[in-house]
Amino acid sequence: MIVLKYILLIIGAYLIGSINFARILSNKIMHSDITKSGSGNPGTMNMLRTYGFKAGILTLLLDTIKGLIPALIGYFLFGGDCSEQAYIGLYVGGLFVVIGHCFPIFYHFKGGKGIACVLGVFLVARPIAVLIFFVVAFIYLCIFDYAAIASFIFTTALTILEAFRFRGNMTIALLLFILFFLTWFMHRQNIFRMLIGKENKVNLMGHLKKLGKKKKKE
Repeated sequence: MIVLKYILLIIGAYLIGSINFARILSNKIMHSDITKSGSGNPGTMNMLRTYGFKAGILTLLLDTIKGLIPALIGYFLFGGDCSEQAYIGLYVGGLFVVIGHCFPIFYHFKGGKGIACVLGVFLVARPIAVLIFFVVAFIYLCIFDYAAIASFIFTTALTILEAFRFRGNMTIALLLFILFFLTWFMHRQNIFRMLIGKENKVNLMGHLKKLGKKKKKE
């Protein structure tokens, strides 16, 4: 019965992860293809750079919810009682929704980088810590404009925090390591571009100012 639960959780989480909201929003609302704009990445930052702040925030919100749902299901499917077994279920669901996002079956295994989904996963596990580190990463992004580094700050800090929390549980440690490695692996091109000084910047403050001017005109 436990094995069946894990199988259903893994399949369900992967299929949920394979739904790409950046592609859906760009196709249905903007009538264009996000994978052919900007960096080509179907994710929050490319949506923000290409279509503006509102599109970026909506993508972030939807992908965060997408990450949160399988993690929450996994948590309650295996007890929902703050036990290590419940957290194993949480991170199994969380890991496979991120895998689905990065390698979606619906889009020939070409997906996003998974940070917003990771945000949703950790939001179930550590809501207060997520809010704190999200603010830190947001402030960094406002000042320095490098989204990849802001993502690294967020994921690294939360992974270390959770690994310390469950020190001694090798299953959770392994799930966290794979999740951490996957997000860094998906940013390998960003890391290379940073090393050669050609990384794309996100002028978040500029987008916020534009949004403010639009509201004043309205």
